[in-house]
Amino acid sequence: MDNKTSPQLLLILNGPILKMLFRLAIPNVAAIITMTAIMLADASFVGKLGTTELASLALVFPFQSLMQMMGAGAIGGGIASSVARALGSNDSHRAEEAAWHGLIIIIVMSLFYAILLGIFCRQVFQIFDATEEVLKGAVLYSQILFGAALVGWLYFFLFSLLRAIGEIPRLSRIVILSSLVQIALSGALTLGWGPLPSLGVVGPAVAMVLCHGVTSLYMLFLILRGTVALRLRPYSFNPHSLYDIMKVGGIGLLNSSAIALTVVIVTAVVGGYGTEALAGYGLGSRLEIMMIPIAFGIGGVLTTAIGANFGAEQYSRARNIAWLGYLGTLIVTGLVGIIVSVNPDLWMGRFTSNPGAYEFGALYLGIVAPFYGLFGGGQTLYFASQGTGHMLIPVGLSLMRLLVVATVGILATQFSWELSRVFVGVAAGLGIIGLGMVVNMFTPKWHPRLNTKIS
Repeated sequence: MDNKTSPQLLLILNGPILKMLFRLAIPNVAAIITMTAIMLADASFVGKLGTTELASLALVFPFQSLMQMMGAGAIGGGIASSVARALGSNDSHRAEEAAWHGLIIIIVMSLFYAILLGIFCRQVFQIFDATEEVLKGAVLYSQILFGAALVGWLYFFLFSLLRAIGEIPRLSRIVILSSLVQIALSGALTLGWGPLPSLGVVGPAVAMVLCHGVTSLYMLFLILRGTVALRLRPYSFNPHSLYDIMKVGGIGLLNSSAIALTVVIVTAVVGGYGTEALAGYGLGSRLEIMMIPIAFGIGGVLTTAIGANFGAEQYSRARNIAWLGYLGTLIVTGLVGIIVSVNPDLWMGRFTSNPGAYEFGALYLGIVAPFYGLFGGGQTLYFASQGTGHMLIPVGLSLMRLLVVATVGILATQFSWELSRVFVGVAAGLGIIGLGMVVNMFTPKWHPRLNTKIS
């Protein structure tokens, strides 16, 4: 390897697998937990304002999660995969070229979000059957968060670059500190702590934009100063470099869209059952979507590890890494799902005292949460698959899940089904992801050749 190879990348390619996963995954999981805590804290702060404000947050949340999944998971995953595979094959020039083309993609995506959800957010939210008060709060939140979409997308871009080159421990420390500051600032701006004003439901949005902006400047400073083993500098346009990112990140946009659209469809259906049902479902589904960040805690490491080892043609080692990561996530998310399904008060009791909202949220968790282990493990294998550069089957599974949930939602609307049947459809969708991703591990894309390198 050349002098740009970091100690972390050497560990990924040559070190004992368990040691590598513990050294990189534990700090990454800690970072993702603090990022996840932001969502919990925001819901708790806004929940103190009232059920209407909580319902406003529920309307925006699928789109906020979509931007995060696209930025960190889809496009970010494509960038991390391309850079990691280039570094694994000892081609630093191709890695830096991928980073520059990734920045171009990021800028385009941020403009799309700023226009659609920053300017025309009211038209988008009007597809939901929500009251004017709920809609008003959602629009104000969206105008701030997505109006500054470039800040969020740059944050995800720089996050993905540091992840790709194996600088996960350093990145984790940055993310943990930033997240803790954001939680404190969100509470202060939402509820008016100390000398800061009470901005109400938009408080979390303002806090996120400010913290992402400052953190992005610091990460950019590290890269431009040469502190990490990757340079970010202009390159001539190269269609191959763009394709190498988009064959993972581009098709990954479909996956992110399918996940978010699944939640949007169910949210629209649940909205017809009343504000309490919408607020309760919003809290329940928030825990479901949080399984993705938890899976990303391990899966984000796998994208880099699988990408580097595929670049080095160490395919057997890559598969072993993927299976160990899958097992770890399956256990963690499975335990979370079982615990909250048996005792939903551990989750719902923290965010609402409204009996109606609590009842609907508990119903959701009782039906869907037992499938969280399958879903979390499947999502980890999804991130692992990003490292291979082949994403057709994983994204196809997400589209299949969307089809199942959409079909159930349409039938529920047409035939006035009980809400529990809608939640059964959601649970079936999680099972599709979990079982399908395991089957994908045995396809030829994960077995490029029989004579693998063993390290």
